[in-house]
Amino acid sequence: MKKCRFAGLLTCLSLAGTSGCSSFMSHSGPYQGYYSGTRAGAKIVADSNNGWVMRPLAAIDLPFSAVMDTLFLPYDYYRSGSDTAVDSPRERVLQSEQQNNTAESLSQAAPLVTPPPTPQP
Repeated sequence: MKKCRFAGLLTCLSLAGTSGCSSFMSHSGPYQGYYSGTRAGAKIVADSNNGWVMRPLAAIDLPFSAVMDTLFLPYDYYRSGSDTAVDSPRERVLQSEQQNNTAESLSQAAPLVTPPPTPQP
């Protein structure tokens, strides 16, 4: 009887420890909006280019990520007014390109000319 309780407890703790992975991963980076882990998990399940192992695991994780995202709602609300450029390197690069008019400079640049290949003897 004691072994059965221990096995049940171990199973529950393992399930609780591995649940909500998409939610934890999406909250460890820059702010991505509300229910970001659930959206990421649903995107994995819906994408047919993902492997046969990843899609069922994401489907199992999906309800747990929804619960974790619900628990993270106050944190998401707190972060919703923050500037994403501070958190995201991509946003900082885009902001820098806009300030420096990089797109305009590149449109006026001369095209790259590569020399023709030299014939091999």
